[in-house]
Amino acid sequence: MRFLHTSDWHVGKTLKGRSRLDEQRDVLREIVQITRAEQPDAVLIAGDLYDSAAPTAAAQQLVVNALLALAGTGARVIAIAGNHDHAATLDAYRPLAEHAGITLVGAVRTAEGGGVVKFSARSTGEPVTVAVLPFLSQRYAVKAAELVNHTPAENAGGYDHLVRAVLGTLTAEFSDDAVNLVMAHLTVTGGSFGGGERAAQSIFEYHVPAAIFPVEAHYVALGHLHRRQQLPAPCPVHYSGAPLAVDFGEQDNTSVVCLVEASPGVPARVRDIPITAGRRLRTLRGSVVELAALADQVGEDYLRVWVREQARAGLRDEVLALLPNALEVRIDPEFAGAVTGSRPSGGPGVERTPGELFADYCTSRSVADPRVAALFARLHDRVTGH
Repeated sequence: MRFLHTSDWHVGKTLKGRSRLDEQRDVLREIVQITRAEQPDAVLIAGDLYDSAAPTAAAQQLVVNALLALAGTGARVIAIAGNHDHAATLDAYRPLAEHAGITLVGAVRTAEGGGVVKFSARSTGEPVTVAVLPFLSQRYAVKAAELVNHTPAENAGGYDHLVRAVLGTLTAEFSDDAVNLVMAHLTVTGGSFGGGERAAQSIFEYHVPAAIFPVEAHYVALGHLHRRQQLPAPCPVHYSGAPLAVDFGEQDNTSVVCLVEASPGVPARVRDIPITAGRRLRTLRGSVVELAALADQVGEDYLRVWVREQARAGLRDEVLALLPNALEVRIDPEFAGAVTGSRPSGGPGVERTPGELFADYCTSRSVADPRVAALFARLHDRVTGH
């Protein structure tokens, strides 16, 4: 039997104020086309369907249409909430989605309450068991462990132990005559970041060892880290990665969906299918003259530009005239440092993240404590609604 694994759509995500809904629509259309061509028994969407817990109507319409189109291929569609999604909203639409052959799981559930999805593969008639674990924040980890295990878990000893307890209960439903799958949205220790993840909900307490997944699992479909990768574990553990680079930190990532073939008692085989839709993100470096020589080579790519000249009035406008798709223009730090009294970021017109600004502030105050950065990241996520 076959499964298509994808995650981290981040529909509604903008880039430096630029809407990318048209690109996201093209990417999802390509995923539907791949599903129609490959005819998998199920499509597994491992979280972060949206980029925001309060997506726009246009973003919601795009995701709903994509889910319906995937279900229309005859595949069973199973989607879980990631840290960017609003879990309660996904659960609210759960009864309606079931009528279309779509299973939505927002919050962590008991096995009998929807934390384990069982069905028969349309291609072989063999049983499939999927243990689903949506994103679990640290503050709800104890509550989830108590819900699933029906025992107090305050002293479980850490986030990974609590997740292990929840997952252990769900995977207890695995059987030898079925294809057993795990789908989760979390960080596995040692995983490589893609570049656009939320640090406060990816590091510090928010990671688990790969040994948490049982050897009985034929395949573990993960979301959250945006880089396509496989991690060493007792069973096949894969991140499909984001099908569209969400920020310039992801410009070199490979965009794919994973096609998984598995049978009871047989190890899973995984094949990557490239996603070609969406604009490429690129970083250019050079003087204005050097950048002008590159202008005819960039096509429709979105650009981040590092200008290798000292800051001067009108420099940003010169760059934008040459490269209208430049969404971010900065002075190369080597040249910014040569200007007395210049900002660390390199002059006017620079767009900087709150984390970067706070890091500069800490440096100016001689504060070099990673715990302070961690607290700031958590506070920022809470204030911005994630």
